[in-house]
Amino acid sequence: MFTGLVQAIGQVYPIAGGLRVQCQGQQLAPLALGDSVAVDGVCLTVRKLTSDGFEADVSPETLSRTTLAQAGGWVNLEPALAVGDRLGGHFVSGHVDGLGVVRAIQSLGHSWRLELAWEDQSFDRYICDKGSITVNGISLTIAGTDAGASFWLAVIPVSWEQTTLKYLKIGDRVNLEADLLAKYVEKLLRSPASNAIDEHWLLQNGWTV
Repeated sequence: MFTGLVQAIGQVYPIAGGLRVQCQGQQLAPLALGDSVAVDGVCLTVRKLTSDGFEADVSPETLSRTTLAQAGGWVNLEPALAVGDRLGGHFVSGHVDGLGVVRAIQSLGHSWRLELAWEDQSFDRYICDKGSITVNGISLTIAGTDAGASFWLAVIPVSWEQTTLKYLKIGDRVNLEADLLAKYVEKLLRSPASNAIDEHWLLQNGWTV
């Protein structure tokens, strides 16, 4: 589990059966074999530690569904959440739902307006004003949406400068993970048991007192 608060950035290079991640500048918190690290929003497991980063196994499925196959590409890095850590972002699983495309980037002086769209527009149902979304492993707040299935984010200077957002160009693809809570609520409401949700059910399941 992660929070979407990037701790460092690095570059990825393909190796036999996986990826090598090289940290740049600020280093990650100490890692151990078997630790989980979000690499551009994709949860990977450390299989080998190196002097400047780590190596991780990556399946062909992951490479085909995310942006991690770009050799030398810049990536955001976040180690797994530890018990007692602050939740400054939102709950992020590290399981990418789909890819998005950068539609527009606009500098607004003291912030940036980043417009994105899902490649698979069926995921647009998880988008709502002031909701949360993970973009390349970064926890961001949706500032607005339009009828054309795109949405935009207001990015502050800290998020822009300390992550890979500053490297994005129009037409680039990004890893997107919808809000975990939204997906669970959708699943619950679509199940047959959802018809039985009433005051008695809420009381039995601890939602009311």
